[in-house]
Amino acid sequence: MAREAGCSPVVVVLGAECAHVLRNSSLEDAVTVVNDQWKEGMGSSIRLGVRTLEVAGKDVDGVVLMTCDQPAVTAQHLRLIAAEEEVNASQYACRKGVPAYFPAKCFDMLLALRGDVGARELLVDAPSENLMDGELDVDTLDDLQRARVLFG
Repeated sequence: MAREAGCSPVVVVLGAECAHVLRNSSLEDAVTVVNDQWKEGMGSSIRLGVRTLEVAGKDVDGVVLMTCDQPAVTAQHLRLIAAEEEVNASQYACRKGVPAYFPAKCFDMLLALRGDVGARELLVDAPSENLMDGELDVDTLDDLQRARVLFG
């Protein structure tokens, strides 16, 4: 979806299951990095992704933070949240979350994240765009079945 939305470069941060993901995924031209500090939580993955983006992308305007397991995400939604020049979140299940856009001027805030909270606290006061079924992330076989019913 990131490629289809025009995001470039696409940086994929892998963690505990990196060997399995690499064996079973086609990441094509994505810049792939392994977070050896994955036990710390999402903050360490975000920091590594932003650092990698700074190196790989040089003059990027911002970053779209997203997870790999939200089947409701579309390229159109990613373009919508990235159209603003300020932080912009996705809204689902009465909360704000990822995917979310952060302009480059916010990279220092992302690099300061620690622990397993991710960027949620940075999105509390951000504008947001509705993402129907955005709360569905595929963590279990039941989640996968629900995703197949909803999205084919």
